[in-house]
Amino acid sequence: MTRAANTDFAKLPPTLHAERRGAVAVLTLKRAEKRNALDDPTVAGLEAFFSAVPEDIRCVVLAGEGEHFSAGLDLTELTERDVIEGIEHSRSWHRAFAHIEYGRVPVVAVLQGGVIGGGLELAAAAHVRVAERSAFYALPEASRGIYVGGGGSVRLPPLIGTSRMMEMMLTGRTLTAEEGQTIGLTHYLVENGTGVAKGLELAARIAGNTAFTNYAVMHLLPRIAQSDPAAGFATEALAAGVAQSDPEAKAHLKAFLEKRGPKVARS
Repeated sequence: MTRAANTDFAKLPPTLHAERRGAVAVLTLKRAEKRNALDDPTVAGLEAFFSAVPEDIRCVVLAGEGEHFSAGLDLTELTERDVIEGIEHSRSWHRAFAHIEYGRVPVVAVLQGGVIGGGLELAAAAHVRVAERSAFYALPEASRGIYVGGGGSVRLPPLIGTSRMMEMMLTGRTLTAEEGQTIGLTHYLVENGTGVAKGLELAARIAGNTAFTNYAVMHLLPRIAQSDPAAGFATEALAAGVAQSDPEAKAHLKAFLEKRGPKVARS
């Protein structure tokens, strides 16, 4: 499996490191001494990376170096912003994370230790979330006199419910990895130290899907879910028709019919 460092990707700040694992890219937050807190250069680097993923990369694993995924917004960067400056700062996070959620390839986030505030907002923008048992989740913004600004108000309620998010923000409650798994915040719960391996396993599986199917799942499925039923059925039918006519899909179907493709089995 080939590995190539940042030179294959968009120019990144020293707080981010990207490498290639075949058709999978691994992007790592590298501010372990700051619990991978997200400063402005890091957020800009996330936007640069996800807006220019190389054509031959089919999936990305997003991870954090050290004991924590991300402690969220680097509070040392908070300044005496006026209202307009505060809005623009939040919108810069929205732009960066939109390139993750609605980018070119699926993203698997690997979570350990603190997944706090903006770190949880970042994780929510990914499509698959793997948590190690050390992971814990919190939205402490209210206790700091601020409000979520990285898209959490939009992305977290569909995952855990508006009422639960409200309670987390009002009380500062911390959820354990097991609680996060139970309420649907994460998809996989694994032992400490095994998250990246699980993330890579899942990413390799995702990378084996057709490009159009992955695109439809990322871009069409969430919009169909939010649309009225008639529009949803029409969009689904169009997506199914396009998918079935795709040469890559035809090759996958032929492999399955010839008993060369993967079969559904108990995990």
